[in-house]
Amino acid sequence: MQPMTNIPARGGLNFDETPFLAIWEITQSCDLACKHCRAAAQPMAHPDELSNAEGKALIDQIADMKIPIFVFTGGDPMKRKDVFELIHYAADKGVQVALTPSATPLLTREAIFKLKEAGLVRLGISLDGSTPEIHDTFRGLPGAYARTIQAIEWANEAGIPIQVHTTISRHNAHDLDSLCALFEKLAIVMWNVFFLVPVGRGQLDDLLSGDEFEQVFGKIYELSHRVSFQIKTTEAMHYRRYLLQHNLEERKMGHGHGHPHAASAAYEPGAPTADAKTRTASWATRRVNDGKGFMFISHVGNVYPSGFLPIHAGNVKQTPLAEIYRNAPIFKSLRDTSLLEGKCGACEYKEICGGSRARAYAVTGDPLAQEPCCIYQPKNWDAQLEQEAEAFREAAPTGTLVTL
Repeated sequence: MQPMTNIPARGGLNFDETPFLAIWEITQSCDLACKHCRAAAQPMAHPDELSNAEGKALIDQIADMKIPIFVFTGGDPMKRKDVFELIHYAADKGVQVALTPSATPLLTREAIFKLKEAGLVRLGISLDGSTPEIHDTFRGLPGAYARTIQAIEWANEAGIPIQVHTTISRHNAHDLDSLCALFEKLAIVMWNVFFLVPVGRGQLDDLLSGDEFEQVFGKIYELSHRVSFQIKTTEAMHYRRYLLQHNLEERKMGHGHGHPHAASAAYEPGAPTADAKTRTASWATRRVNDGKGFMFISHVGNVYPSGFLPIHAGNVKQTPLAEIYRNAPIFKSLRDTSLLEGKCGACEYKEICGGSRARAYAVTGDPLAQEPCCIYQPKNWDAQLEQEAEAFREAAPTGTLVTL
């Protein structure tokens, strides 16, 4: 079966040609030491990080590719002195820039208003607990919670839409109801739920099991019926499968048209679609996966399928960004669902899900391995037969050609 990646996403994007979202780590410098940090950020900037001119050249390429969403991240992007200039340059090019700063003394009221003036379209800020005890422990800095709440209030005052990022792991999976109650008071527009990928400072012991993933999915599903803000998941591609399953079940039971988020969060041609005014319609992330509608540019210009998938595909100082995204072997492999292994390769939901390629790599060393935190058993999957085949392959003498 040939992969379906040539089917344009809603809005005309062909993920073989153009990503829906690109993230640029404009610096790795940061004053925090968060437990889950992908970047293992350092206090000082790297001497080889992209210069101002190189950053503007990258923005030019983002504009030429017509990538809908461009995010400046870090480290802490506020540690970069030209961040306001770069945002203004991007805005002049028609590029919509969001920013994910750290909650440090650099994120002042004056700085937030200056970001708005420069043309920032959204502020993304991390909040990993509904109390200072939970959040500050996770962020490794007393007072981080208070600074985060203050920054959100200032962003509201400045008129910048606020997107809150929460990394879900064992430390806060119990806190989601309280978090959402707080978010309602803070008037955020989106909650981006990150599911831990054990890289950088993110530890394997903090990773939820497959059963725990499903429990959190159920809680997010329940919350999404009653909150006023949008909910988006990151590195939990199988939440789309969960949504579609529950949407279908509700339709079978005669409960209206199912959950309004299901179609827009996991759209496929021919699938039932929700009303265009549903809360997720404007963030059309269906079928986005690591390297498939998504790319990450590091502080030194290296390009990766994801910030959590450290397989180097090229550098923007030597190779055009579009060429890397479209032609680099790792990107092409990740977009070819026929190459997926294990349960993911057999799964009937693989075109809309495909599993977290970053988590598969982090746990197994193989970016095409099955999602390690998914309990779903595909209809055409025989786990016992696969185990027997794997045991047979491992028992074969070195150099033996084994065909099954």
